[in-house]
Amino acid sequence: MKLTIEQLTVLSAQDMIDLGKIWPQQTPEQWQAHLKNSNKLLAARFNDRLLAAVKITLSNQSGLLEDLYVREITRRRGVGLYLVNEIKARHPTVKQWKLSLKGFPDANEPALKGFMNACDFRYDTTSNYYLG
Repeated sequence: MKLTIEQLTVLSAQDMIDLGKIWPQQTPEQWQAHLKNSNKLLAARFNDRLLAAVKITLSNQSGLLEDLYVREITRRRGVGLYLVNEIKARHPTVKQWKLSLKGFPDANEPALKGFMNACDFRYDTTSNYYLG
């Protein structure tokens, strides 16, 4: 099966289980609340399972990525890069992307820094966001 990126609008029982593995510190109510506020939830799916997800808030020509997370078991296989690149392709009018570092312990952690550089994002010390 092929890796696909999809916008989740209605969460199935399996989606809830998978999102619980992606974001164990969050509740289904939080995911539903994010969707009810006209925000987006995009995920990478393979073999009917969600491997990565991110919350997106769009405002004019800017986009905020929050809680970008790839499950540990599938990291370093291009899933996160594919997800970010697909988000950019689907929203060509967005001129400035920001990745919220809320929940990340260290903005300069080598794996995060390498991943964000691969996504063409650069860390901005003033705003404490990765910008792309």
